[in-house]
Amino acid sequence: MTETIPDRPAEQATAAASGAAATEQFRSKQRTGTADVDTRRVDTLVSELLAATHDIIRRHKLTYAEYDALKAWLIRVGEDGEWPLFLDVWVEHVVEEVANENREGSKGTIEGPYYIPGAPRLPAEATLPMRENEAGTPLLFHGQVSSVDGTPLAGALIEMWHADDDGYYSQFAPGLPEWNLRGAVVADDQGNFAIHTIEPAPYQIPTDGACGSLIEAAGWHAWRPAHLHLKVSAPGHQLITTQLYFRGGRHVEDDIAQAVKPELILDPGPAADGNGHQVRHDFILDKA
Repeated sequence: MTETIPDRPAEQATAAASGAAATEQFRSKQRTGTADVDTRRVDTLVSELLAATHDIIRRHKLTYAEYDALKAWLIRVGEDGEWPLFLDVWVEHVVEEVANENREGSKGTIEGPYYIPGAPRLPAEATLPMRENEAGTPLLFHGQVSSVDGTPLAGALIEMWHADDDGYYSQFAPGLPEWNLRGAVVADDQGNFAIHTIEPAPYQIPTDGACGSLIEAAGWHAWRPAHLHLKVSAPGHQLITTQLYFRGGRHVEDDIAQAVKPELILDPGPAADGNGHQVRHDFILDKA
């Protein structure tokens, strides 16, 4: 499937550069975290993964030419640094579904490869850092953070990041200010927040690397719908990671990452001041 790509800046973001940044960010996260590895779980999961692979080979009578093409592609994924992209696009949505199946509060979805911790702290009503005359439709995103019992969560942290009007993320594409369209908003004493930003654009995941080769070979499209990324947290409560989409937007119905849920679709209306759009979305956090 092909689709017209909007005009892009002259200096392009490449799969290799984006992949390298995503890989380094993941490694940094691993260095600061810990993981308890149960050998029995590893045995079970890897054994079943290999058994499923063997079954696919037998059922479809894989040829040596196809096997060699797979080996070459797997090597290229590593060389291009695209394992975070591959796993986040095609696997993470199921991991998230299983991990959060017992939540009572707001729905979450995948984090994706472009989260960066440490974004500038901002007050309860704030404008995300952006360039002067940032392109795009102004958006006021506001709401309240509360617990499942209805208690407002004073000082809740709302981390937001998203692509610009060209579909690029700061720190993963050249020429963008470090914290462009990234911020960490601290809610007021009633859990309320109001974030001024711009509406992001749909974008293609990088297609000049190994993942792009897979997409072309399989005849898929490479598009993600426009979305806002958020992490919402408060002491004594479970952090929620989510993405919010826009009703009627391109590829909401066929997101390549399969991360859209009905509860995550926003329906913005005209802004009260007549400048762009506004939308309310509340977050309900489960107790820790």
